[in-house]
Amino acid sequence: MELRHLRYFVAVAEECHFGRAAERLHIAQPPLSQQIRQLEAELGVQLLTRSTRRVELTPAGARYLERARTILAGVDAAGEEAALVADGRTGRVAIGFTGSATYELLPRLSRTLRLQLPNLELDLRGELLTPSQVTGLLDRTLDVGFLRPPVRVPEIDLHPLRREPLVVVLPESHPQAAQTQVRLTDLAEEPFISYPSHHRSVVHDAVLDACQAAGFTPRATEVAETSTLVSFVAAGLGVALVPASVQHLRITGAEYRPLAGASPMVELAVATRQGETSPAVRRVLELAREVIDLAHQDV
Repeated sequence: MELRHLRYFVAVAEECHFGRAAERLHIAQPPLSQQIRQLEAELGVQLLTRSTRRVELTPAGARYLERARTILAGVDAAGEEAALVADGRTGRVAIGFTGSATYELLPRLSRTLRLQLPNLELDLRGELLTPSQVTGLLDRTLDVGFLRPPVRVPEIDLHPLRREPLVVVLPESHPQAAQTQVRLTDLAEEPFISYPSHHRSVVHDAVLDACQAAGFTPRATEVAETSTLVSFVAAGLGVALVPASVQHLRITGAEYRPLAGASPMVELAVATRQGETSPAVRRVLELAREVIDLAHQDV
């Protein structure tokens, strides 16, 4: 038995006429009649009663029609789903975001993905430092990572997306909050809130380098998440340097100011496993670049 036998039978059963069914199927009537007789012979069951004027289903034929429709619908659905998978429009993608990207890129990209790829299942994980994302990519709990370079792991492909400056986060009551720009040297005696050093945070190292270039080593309290860091600053526990995209995180009591002079820069990149071939991952990367390009145009 072949699928065409089922399609032929369904057409005849629905039209109750061999001539109309043949026209619908774009085949000649004699071959169609022959195929239906072959199907009945293979099943050992009469499915149709024939007269000169019409064709009617036998009780066995009526039940077989129900099953045939279900089978054909399943086959058609399987083909449609396979096409969606091959085109990257369905499946599952786990995406990690570094702290600052959690509050700016994650919402933008999520909205775009859900609008343009509604059948794609997303597993979005924010506030992940670069080492955690690299581990997730290698153990396949992540498929895509938006992180801060450098990443010196040969199994990971890295594609730069943008560079952004560090900005200062101050308590709103801080004297420097009244300034339009802040000199880093003016914060030398301030307690700092920073990302953790023992997890090799790229931003932590960038902040340390910037402070040392300004002539001091900051006294820092380390926290793991960007939201906690900004909340600590809002509570008056210190000041901080963060990537400019963190300004999308608005917490009462915290003020953001640009640094005076040349600001230290940090990079955002997208990471995947080397040789990644998933069409869904490819779609995510394409849309991520579009989202970031639009964000730049809005600035």
